[in-house]
Amino acid sequence: MVRTRFAPSPTGYLHIGGVRTALFNWLYARHHNGQFILRIDDTDQQRNVEAALQPILDGFRWLGIDWDEGPEVGGPHAPYYQSQRSARYQGAVARLLDAGCAYRDFATTDELAAEREVAQKEKRDFVYSRRWMAETPADVARFEDEGRVAVVRLKMPREGTCRFHDLVRGDVEFSWGREQDHVIQRADGTCLYHLASVVDDADFEITHVIRAEEHLPNTPRQRFIATSLGLEPPEFAHLPYVAEPGGTQKISKRKLAKYLKNRDFKELFEHGSAIAAALGREVEADTFNPVIVDFYREVGYLADALLNYLVLLGWSLDDKTEDFSRAEMVQHFSLERVNKSPAGFDPQKLRATQMRYMQAVPSKKKVALVLPYLQQARLVTSPPPCETGPRVAQILQAADDRVKVAGDILEFGEFFVADDALEFDEKAFEKRIRKPNATPLLLAFRAELAVLEPFDAVTTEAALRAFIEAQSIKMGEIIHALRVAVTGKAVGVGMFDTLAILGRDSCLARIDRACARE
Repeated sequence: MVRTRFAPSPTGYLHIGGVRTALFNWLYARHHNGQFILRIDDTDQQRNVEAALQPILDGFRWLGIDWDEGPEVGGPHAPYYQSQRSARYQGAVARLLDAGCAYRDFATTDELAAEREVAQKEKRDFVYSRRWMAETPADVARFEDEGRVAVVRLKMPREGTCRFHDLVRGDVEFSWGREQDHVIQRADGTCLYHLASVVDDADFEITHVIRAEEHLPNTPRQRFIATSLGLEPPEFAHLPYVAEPGGTQKISKRKLAKYLKNRDFKELFEHGSAIAAALGREVEADTFNPVIVDFYREVGYLADALLNYLVLLGWSLDDKTEDFSRAEMVQHFSLERVNKSPAGFDPQKLRATQMRYMQAVPSKKKVALVLPYLQQARLVTSPPPCETGPRVAQILQAADDRVKVAGDILEFGEFFVADDALEFDEKAFEKRIRKPNATPLLLAFRAELAVLEPFDAVTTEAALRAFIEAQSIKMGEIIHALRVAVTGKAVGVGMFDTLAILGRDSCLARIDRACARE
């Protein structure tokens, strides 16, 4: 059975590149009717953030990337946290020492730095001399008497070539002579990622390690550990990294300021920030960033749209198909169609994908998507009044593609605030209502609205056109003032849809208030 895994470290929020890697692992497993395992690589206790794990799990659940074994699910290979598997790693270290494939090293940091400096001056690759390697119990005793403490290092081959076939890169080879004697156990007895990862992959029966290409140089040491322990290494597939917008470097959550110089990325960030501000949330670069999955969940992107975009970052079915259902992704996915070149993160393409998906959402479901945002912003109560759903549906129909993500409903708060609480855009009010003849025209048209039957978009439009003809004025002389009076803003959805959605009573009350405010 095909068994893949994704192994995040709880050192921060779920990165968009990491999600793409997890997605490819999930798709490969599902395509082959296999299993996808979630494992937590928390060997680096100094960098682990306790609060960071739950957002990672929540992010995967929101995306619908389910796992067959792992945290909150369990499974026959538990525990799924490396911090709880120390005994397995200690046993592996002992076996490597006994086999002569690892050794205790008592070199100090300064001594290693001195050797590196000599190699640099001689313009050669640094390879540790093993001068402080303890090969016998007597060596150990002598070094310990000097007050030294030991780490355990791999005793890597110094000759020959490491060759293996990568399912994305093809045939790959590394010279053993350039490999370092990597530390696998710290002086405090804790083990490092490379050893723990190999042991876990074997214990969890992982058949395919599908990961970012930055891990490709780690593969020789991990294959060495596996074969030294008598284990069969899994198949490896190294994916192209997700490149920053308009660049070639790997995208990073720490480079927000740099990315904001990209117009499309800046637009993406500012759009999300406006929604966050409307919800009263503080925007911080570490937790609210388009490089982090939480950004898209909080702003109101559709999980299916985000996954559809991510699957095309480094993979394609052909040169024309852009939209895939989850079932189609599973059906068509293969590692053979993964590209070797970096996949550029394109905010415009992401937003275009989201818009296509949002347009296809049925009205009832779309109402359910946006209601939580209205509730969070306290524009409607929870639970909402029975008339809220139909009103929201009307707004969504009138707004059409202006609601690109669920959070965009907050742009239409004027439909939910009390008439006496409506805030006016002062610049628009000054320009449109505080001008000669605006108030008399508004009051005159108010009288028409007061008796209009029925009060809908068709009749209000007909009434306004008849009014401007009777008054011998142009449409622009009243319609802009009317919009500011009833919405407080200079722009919005169609004027006559607006009047119909607000209803007669609100329209009259707001016109009265605007005219009195003058």
